[in-house]
Amino acid sequence: MSTLRQALYGIALLGALALLIWGQQQRINVAEGQAELARGAATTARQDADRNLKSANTLTDTLKQERDAQSALRAQQDQLRQGLAKRERTIEELKRENAELRNWAARPLPDAARRLRERPALTGADAYRQWLSGRGALPTASDQPAQ
Repeated sequence: MSTLRQALYGIALLGALALLIWGQQQRINVAEGQAELARGAATTARQDADRNLKSANTLTDTLKQERDAQSALRAQQDQLRQGLAKRERTIEELKRENAELRNWAARPLPDAARRLRERPALTGADAYRQWLSGRGALPTASDQPAQ
């Protein structure tokens, strides 16, 4: 082989080696870019997970507070029911003991009091306003009903 041919082979070999090294460097750069993107995505995913965990903890605490409040309301409702039952028993005992009270409780309600309890089925603020305005004037305090 001639020296020129050997030199050309050597240059071609060096060129191929340089091309191979350049290609590997490009692959490394692409892999580093993808790794950086993956690190960014992992960081974002971690932040999302932390935010979701914080939201879940907040919702859990709110749910616990709501359950505690409902439990307190149930206890209060039970106390009110017991108080009402006690008052009703007291009233019944008083009716049995006192003839005047028994007679008073047996009388029908006066017309004015009966009208206060009569209400139509209202379906909103406008209907309530119309019902109130259509009832007519209220009697003055000096008008005493006949007893």
